[in-house]
Amino acid sequence: MTAEGEALTGGMANAGAVFRRGEWVERPAPRNARALHAHLLALREHGFDAAPVPVGLTADGRERLTFMPGDVALPPFPDWAMTRSALASVGSLMRRLHEISAAVAVDTRAEWPGDLADPEGGPIVCHNDVCPENVVFRDGRAVALIDFDLAAPGRALWDVAMTARYWVPMLDPGSATAFYPHGLDAAVRLRVLADGYGLSAGDRAELPGVVEQATEVCRGFVARRVADGDPLYLQALAERGGWERWDRLQTWLVANRETFTAALLN
Repeated sequence: MTAEGEALTGGMANAGAVFRRGEWVERPAPRNARALHAHLLALREHGFDAAPVPVGLTADGRERLTFMPGDVALPPFPDWAMTRSALASVGSLMRRLHEISAAVAVDTRAEWPGDLADPEGGPIVCHNDVCPENVVFRDGRAVALIDFDLAAPGRALWDVAMTARYWVPMLDPGSATAFYPHGLDAAVRLRVLADGYGLSAGDRAELPGVVEQATEVCRGFVARRVADGDPLYLQALAERGGWERWDRLQTWLVANRETFTAALLN
């Protein structure tokens, strides 16, 4: 523990700027921190104990939240985080979040970030960034979600699709090998996630198409960061195969749409 606290690793947006100080985490506050904190507090009041509790804002533009103890997978992702039971538990945790979010009114006056938001909007506040770095595990099971900075109103199915991108992962095999264990079967794992969530038949039929839509939104997110000259995204794009990788990924999703749909429905 340093004078600054214990630096917490993971993620790109706030790399090197997140510190643990005892039972608190202190990090740069998002622009909509007050609305987001109100939402997190409402989730807690409705029984969702699997997210940090806001403590307050500092004068220098940082936020304090309770620390969620447990294990977080960082890339390259370890085998323990990619088991089918771990994946199913992510789906179950997402279902809990969405069921309780449905009981919390969306603050329509808040400036929710549009970076990864559902372009169709929706009735609940989605997390939108349930990547392995943002899921806390204990004893091999997903027990909490952190980093709600990109949360915004949308469809529950959108949040499931975004989660599938990171956890299945919905990546062509060449792209997946950079950070994920070898041999993951995307179609089988997509079914495991859907089963863990308890996805309806209608939503299962739509999910592959929504994953394609979410992938396009994610590509646009990266393109905006690159156009703005963000060094982290410029470096990541170069190291991960450039726009050719995105082209290959999107072609792969379309080519395997029927396979994914069959795995989800049969």
